[in-house]
Amino acid sequence: MTVLILTAEQDVTADMVVAKLHERGVPMVRLDPADLPGKAVLSADYAHGDFDGYLSVNGHVLSMGGLRSVWVRRPGEPAAHAAEPSPWLTAETRQALFGMLYSASTRWMNHPRRAEQARHKPWQLRVAHSSDFAVPPTIITTAPRVAQQFVEEYRDVVVKAASGPPPGEPPVALPTTLIGPDADFSGVAAGPALLQQYIPKRADIRLTSIGTRLFAARKAADPGQVDGRFGDTGHVWETADVPDRIARSVHEYLAFTGLAYAAFDFAEDEDGVWWFLECNQGGQFGFVELETGQPIADAVAVWLSQRRPRHRIPEGH
Repeated sequence: MTVLILTAEQDVTADMVVAKLHERGVPMVRLDPADLPGKAVLSADYAHGDFDGYLSVNGHVLSMGGLRSVWVRRPGEPAAHAAEPSPWLTAETRQALFGMLYSASTRWMNHPRRAEQARHKPWQLRVAHSSDFAVPPTIITTAPRVAQQFVEEYRDVVVKAASGPPPGEPPVALPTTLIGPDADFSGVAAGPALLQQYIPKRADIRLTSIGTRLFAARKAADPGQVDGRFGDTGHVWETADVPDRIARSVHEYLAFTGLAYAAFDFAEDEDGVWWFLECNQGGQFGFVELETGQPIADAVAVWLSQRRPRHRIPEGH
């Protein structure tokens, strides 16, 4: 039984898990969908009331009947490296590859359908409320007057991207930014703005969930710090205990979303309350493991190594 890892050729985080799979003697195949067709070959056979499929990658052949699990890490766009790439070829290749993988009885980290929905930050906020997290008051609006009223009510407000940095080269950094009621909100009419009450924090929290296992790390914040991703404060990530209330909410969130892997970001205030900021279904964990020594890569390898269910399931868990 073989693990399939869908990711780009250069992926240090995936390398960490690959090393753990090798230590455990678990067969694995690594594929970047950008290399299909070309370096990789696939064939799926739907005949005589049955199904079988094969992937050939760098001389390694993987049968769908021998597929243990799939880790959708950071895959490239299907057919991106083809001799003559095109939107049509990408669509056809995506249909062939993922249609074949969906036909197999396997476990997913994370199932693409679940992952796509989980990327939507507005939906995350709704699920977080339902899971009993503390969530800062938030609006997403294209109405300048609504934005103005929100800032007047909550005074200290941050603006952030709902979807993350826009694609393109060079990469564009979009830090979370503190704004006040004197800001010009006319630009809100040109595109949705996400505004959220600012939480003065004493620390950033990153909680990584693999199946039912939780790994929390804490990094002290400087006074007035808004976005911990930018600027060197001199603080490092340290292992943190997960409060029971947070653990219950995390498990409720994961049960609702169907995610096998998730990286939660919280702001810890002066009273020790963990405020939900977002949940990244494909978030990095390498930097946390390197600084804290938490065995996150090994936990991912263990989850991927587990046997698939005997019955077919339409969406992986």
